[in-house]
Amino acid sequence: MTHAFLAALAVVALSCTAHAQSCPAAPDHSESVDALINQVQKAESQSDARAISNQMWELWTDAPDARAQGLLDRGMARREAWDLLGALDELDQLVDYCPNYAEGYNQRAFVNYLRQDFAAALQDLNVTIELSPNHIGALSGRALSLLGLKRLDDARAALAEALELNPWLSERALLEPGGLLEPPGQDI
Repeated sequence: MTHAFLAALAVVALSCTAHAQSCPAAPDHSESVDALINQVQKAESQSDARAISNQMWELWTDAPDARAQGLLDRGMARREAWDLLGALDELDQLVDYCPNYAEGYNQRAFVNYLRQDFAAALQDLNVTIELSPNHIGALSGRALSLLGLKRLDDARAALAEALELNPWLSERALLEPGGLLEPPGQDI
């Protein structure tokens, strides 16, 4: 009887392990992203830069597997529909399932930014950048979150870092005369 119980327990454990799927590594698109960054830096127009940026987003939002892609897609769709709590739920599940997938954190940061929880957004953006240092969306998001926290010098530095990678970002207007991040002393 003890052997039968142990055998049944082993079958249950194997069954649970099969269902408790772990997230595979995210696709490594770093070389492609670097090539696109090189292209966007040489872009001759805003529309050219936008098309290149869209290609970057396609790479960043390429999730590790079908389950992760579904969570990401549902989270983004809920965000677009302004179901921010629903989006957070999907993205929390994604981050729990795929803790090494940068875009899960980036999208959750975007939702928290929209909720004006700038501290939570900043925390996720820092993780995104740690996992994907050239993630221009996360770098510009960090600048906007720092602005929301009224950390203007840090926001300027973060935006400058993002603009080094993509000088065409619309957020560049924040540094122009009259912009919210206009460097001090520029009005003299």
